[in-house]
Amino acid sequence: MHLKGGLHTHTTCSDGELSIKKVVRVYERLGFDFIALTDHDFLMRPDCYGDLGSIKTNLIIFQGVERTVFNKGYVHISHIYGDLQELHIFNHPSELGLPFDKVVDRIQSVAQTLPLDAVEVTSKGFRSPEYEVPEMPFHKVATDDSHTRLGCGRAWIEMDAPRDRDRILKTIKAGDFWNCYLRNTSPWNRSS
Repeated sequence: MHLKGGLHTHTTCSDGELSIKKVVRVYERLGFDFIALTDHDFLMRPDCYGDLGSIKTNLIIFQGVERTVFNKGYVHISHIYGDLQELHIFNHPSELGLPFDKVVDRIQSVAQTLPLDAVEVTSKGFRSPEYEVPEMPFHKVATDDSHTRLGCGRAWIEMDAPRDRDRILKTIKAGDFWNCYLRNTSPWNRSS
């Protein structure tokens, strides 16, 4: 089955502008099959995902968290939970403001303590092609890192996989997906 998914979304559970219900509705209208809720660990309200079961949707909703990890400075790692599988993504390396070799060093340092599976090649849904190179370790994923309605649907992954939470995460871990981007998504053309 062909699936379209977003791996980095924020809600009013932390610093997002949309409630979980509104985020779900937006991504449904955009034709997504799954999303991961990845609110910030240090801002997340207790039990904010408790009402997920009451939301009527065909989307597969992964619960996750964007962890702040201190390793040669602070970085963000998305930790996404399946039923048995887990996925760890090094978030937005372009926002570190470091030369490429220093970013790779930071990623490899984090990978010594956390089981990294992928690295984002986007920042707020805008493509960062400098990280889509073989020298960048790990699989490369496109994500929205959406905090607002405007940020939803800029970048996503697609794959052929069953509609099963663990199979989706295994497919990502195997690198059997492709990155997709909304046309004209550059920081200088935000009207798209």
